[in-house]
Amino acid sequence: MKLHHRVDGPAGAPLLVLGPSLGTTLDIWHPQLSALTQSWRVLRYDLPGHGGSAPATSGLTIDDLARAVLDLVDETEDAQDGEFAVGGISLGGAIATAIAAGRQQAGRRGRVRSLVLCCTSARFGEPGPWLERAALVRASGVTQLAPVLAARWFTAGYDGRWVTDMLERVDAESYAACCTAIASCDLTGRLAAITAPTLIVAGADDPATPLDQALTLAQGIPGALLRVVPGAAHLASVERADTVTSAIVGHLGGDSGHAAGMRTRREVLGDAHVDRAVAATTGFTRDFQHLITRYAWDEIWNRPGLDRRTRSCVTLTALVARGHLDELAMHVRAALRNGLTPDEIGEVLLQTAIYCGVPAANAAFAVAQRVLAEAQAEVQAEED
Repeated sequence: MKLHHRVDGPAGAPLLVLGPSLGTTLDIWHPQLSALTQSWRVLRYDLPGHGGSAPATSGLTIDDLARAVLDLVDETEDAQDGEFAVGGISLGGAIATAIAAGRQQAGRRGRVRSLVLCCTSARFGEPGPWLERAALVRASGVTQLAPVLAARWFTAGYDGRWVTDMLERVDAESYAACCTAIASCDLTGRLAAITAPTLIVAGADDPATPLDQALTLAQGIPGALLRVVPGAAHLASVERADTVTSAIVGHLGGDSGHAAGMRTRREVLGDAHVDRAVAATTGFTRDFQHLITRYAWDEIWNRPGLDRRTRSCVTLTALVARGHLDELAMHVRAALRNGLTPDEIGEVLLQTAIYCGVPAANAAFAVAQRVLAEAQAEVQAEED
């Protein structure tokens, strides 16, 4: 089973896999995409017969869907031999739960580092209503469900037509097959096996997966955190997008060092340099890029003990001492961005002549002179 998917975000960032609810497409995550792609490489997928995915050719189970999603993870270069975060809404959340519980991961390279469950359940009630819905859709199509689903997805008065319009891109037989998967879903006994830090988001007014089902997840998953969103029904991530986005970003703050480091890296080195570094990242260098972004650019550069001007002075001296001239050129530019003047950069290099050696300082002055000349030329070109 091959699922249609999209990947957005910087190549060097950790991977986050997000699944949609039944009857919607990967676009359901659009309200969160901008915030999440600041520090994550986000893989969104369509369920079988939804959006761009091929129709289901046979009956489905939650484990079938989980294996298909893990196949996407294995094919994603950024996740090879590494960790990934996973989340989902409703059915997508059940798939994420099954993945985090680990039954499908035998022989897989990665493991779940964080879990986000939005308006979902370990067991979606009795099978009968789901099997009845499957039969109804097979007989009459998916779009005739729009009024009923809108009332379950959103609170009264909320205009979610951009979401209900997604039903037009859903294959009836595939929707029915997903209903069958939900009917047979019972992950309750597998919740205790989840070791990843888990956030559970529940809509306070959700009639589809009410609060007691969220509590079952929260009580069954060790250490799970439950966030109840007021004024939201089943698609809380749409109806109360800002609240849910903030909760997800905060939860994924287990990797907040990468996000903070990336911001500092861009502020000090400039977007052009960082974009080139990110574009050049491969599966082989991904972990190294993550390391320097998190530890150098957050743990060190963001410490309060020294301002950035002083840190630039220290960095220039260290690079001269070790003879790292390519890095020196990059950090001469960074020093300018951090507020050092060309004369102050010269003073730093002059001092290195005494403490690092004249030959080292001579090579450093040559590099710095070239970089300062280029920077001045760029300023002049902008003024012209």
